[in-house]
Amino acid sequence: MSREITYVRQDMLAPLPAPISDGSIGGWIRLNLLATPKDVILTILALGVMAMILPGAINFLFLDAAWFGADRAVCATVAQGGIQPDGWKGACWAFVESRFSQFIFGRYPLDERWRVMLVGILFVALLVPMLIPKAPRKGLNALLLFVVFPVVAFFLLNGGFGLSTVETPLWGGLMVTLILSFVGIAVSLPLGILLALGRRSEMPVIKTLCVVFIEVVRGVPLITVLFMANVMLPLFMPTGWTIDNFLRALVGVSLFASAYMAEVVRGGLQAIPKGQYEGADSLGLSYWQKVRLIILPQAIKLVIPGIVNTFIGLFKDTSLVSIIGMFDLLGIVRLNFTDASWATPVTPLTGLIFAGFIFWIFCFGMSRYSAFMEQHLDTGHKR
Repeated sequence: MSREITYVRQDMLAPLPAPISDGSIGGWIRLNLLATPKDVILTILALGVMAMILPGAINFLFLDAAWFGADRAVCATVAQGGIQPDGWKGACWAFVESRFSQFIFGRYPLDERWRVMLVGILFVALLVPMLIPKAPRKGLNALLLFVVFPVVAFFLLNGGFGLSTVETPLWGGLMVTLILSFVGIAVSLPLGILLALGRRSEMPVIKTLCVVFIEVVRGVPLITVLFMANVMLPLFMPTGWTIDNFLRALVGVSLFASAYMAEVVRGGLQAIPKGQYEGADSLGLSYWQKVRLIILPQAIKLVIPGIVNTFIGLFKDTSLVSIIGMFDLLGIVRLNFTDASWATPVTPLTGLIFAGFIFWIFCFGMSRYSAFMEQHLDTGHKR
């Protein structure tokens, strides 16, 4: 007697429709903006807010703005050529255009600004290969960027190789912001790694010194550190010696960022499983071999977002050096607000928008590169 097998499928299922591609614009909208009823409501609210804000912002920033001119009078004229009876309606970009070179170079002498541009070209030429993962000779590139370049840049900017001396009080603008940021980043990362390792050290003296330094620096605002570097640092120098104000700011910013960087790196070190340490010990590696080859590469990969976040915070905090008489980008922009020839109701707002846009460009670039590196270093482990 034959028995029918009921648990074996006799008919094939009908083919399912092809999945909707998320690579198209419509697919991206459905996935990110209209996926759920809540997303639909939030999207509608966001579009409503944008509809209220964007027209006025576009008119102020572009349509009614004054783009070129010799003084503040041009900012009273809108794009259509008529004078507004109730004051200035658009942004005064003529002010930014007139003072643009000062915003970039500060009060650096006009006939010597080629030195700043040469330093910028050298910096970009060394930084770009360093940021490309597949670029060869990383060791040589790092040596040139972090050791040779700062020395060459110092003599070019300050005076050397037969060039005239340009005192640091004349430095300013975006130039000072980038120098402070580069030095702070270049110093804070290795020093922060050493402080993090010292805080986890089993030697009581080293651990105590690192803990005290980190907690003291993290417990005070950057303004306090800058004031201390400006006032107290010369006290540690021999009689008759002095330290340039700009160098004091570099030291203060670097030490401040190092303390925060140490805690970021320490978080990565604590996230490494104990088995990694034990496996390195079983191979007979020394302490520094274990740290350099096994532990640090994994720890730094885990805390890339935190490291870049610290870099972004450092880049924005450089504006505080104006407290001790250094004029970075924001400081030099604010200094020009006192120029009577450009005194209009919209001049301060226009200058601040310009400075904020420049800061945003650099910070957004760092965040995008951080996302690229996270994807590049992803080993496929999902959490």
